[in-house]
Amino acid sequence: MGDKLRFGILGGGSWGTALVKMLSENLEDIAWYMRSESAIAHLHHEGNNPNYLSSVQFDVSKLELSNDINHIVASSDILIFAIPSAFLESELGGLTVPLANKIIFSAIKGIVPESGLIVGEHFHEHYKIPFKNIGVITGPCHAEEVALERLSYLTIACADESKAELVANELKSHYIRTKISDDIIGTEYAAMLKNIYAIAAGIAHGLGYGDNFQSVLMSNAIREMKRFIDSVYKMKRNINNSAYLGDLLVTGYSTFSRNRMFGNMIGKGYTVKSAMMEMNMVAEGYYATKSAHLLHEKNEKKSKTPIINAVYQVLYQEKNPKKVFRKLTERLD
Repeated sequence: MGDKLRFGILGGGSWGTALVKMLSENLEDIAWYMRSESAIAHLHHEGNNPNYLSSVQFDVSKLELSNDINHIVASSDILIFAIPSAFLESELGGLTVPLANKIIFSAIKGIVPESGLIVGEHFHEHYKIPFKNIGVITGPCHAEEVALERLSYLTIACADESKAELVANELKSHYIRTKISDDIIGTEYAAMLKNIYAIAAGIAHGLGYGDNFQSVLMSNAIREMKRFIDSVYKMKRNINNSAYLGDLLVTGYSTFSRNRMFGNMIGKGYTVKSAMMEMNMVAEGYYATKSAHLLHEKNEKKSKTPIINAVYQVLYQEKNPKKVFRKLTERLD
């Protein structure tokens, strides 16, 4: 694989912006798809994304900005998707350019609602992309800390090690460390599940539970994550590695975590709708909770998932968070 492969980023949110910043450290030519024409115009004139991570200044001469998804896909070899999973299919609905000859990396932390699949599986099943051309980019890494150039770590997973290495090399810098993995499915499920557990942590905080309970909750969450992932795709993996446990901890504890923030608001008495409106951001864990619950039902409850069940009851069955979490405390150890 040569160095001339062109990267295209799809998504104008905080994570898409952070990925472009990381790639800009190493590349002179990056294609970037964002829906907002006004954000593109602002970037051309001011050098920053007005809506997300506005402190990051870009050398715009390195960027080809467009709100035409077909143009960006057609002109890129490696596509990194950073579009919220809930909106992925609607964005791809306007695609007329084939994806079959592209290398696809998902930086999306969720399940595609229309198919109930993680993003890699969705591209494989519905767009016939071979798994050797599909990869995943996971943390632990918050976009806000990338903007501040605080030391962060990424795991790049792909069945084709050379493709994982290529992407890892272009993302690393003095503030980004990268490692590669062959656990595409496990790392992507972990990236989805940790958002559900972060909502649980937020609800607990909003209800007034302290650090002692939070530590027990996170300890149980990593074991529940392992059971869930093993029930879907069993292979040798160390659940204590940063792509699993590290990503869970940063999402569950960080003040930058939108999923924790969303859960905190629910715990304080907000409705789902009012919390979403006030945040004005997508909490991927909300959609992931329903998908994980359905998948758990489909797998005939092969693994115990009391935390996922509790979050589902609060978000989708409108049960009282205080009562649900009081019962949950009796299930944890």
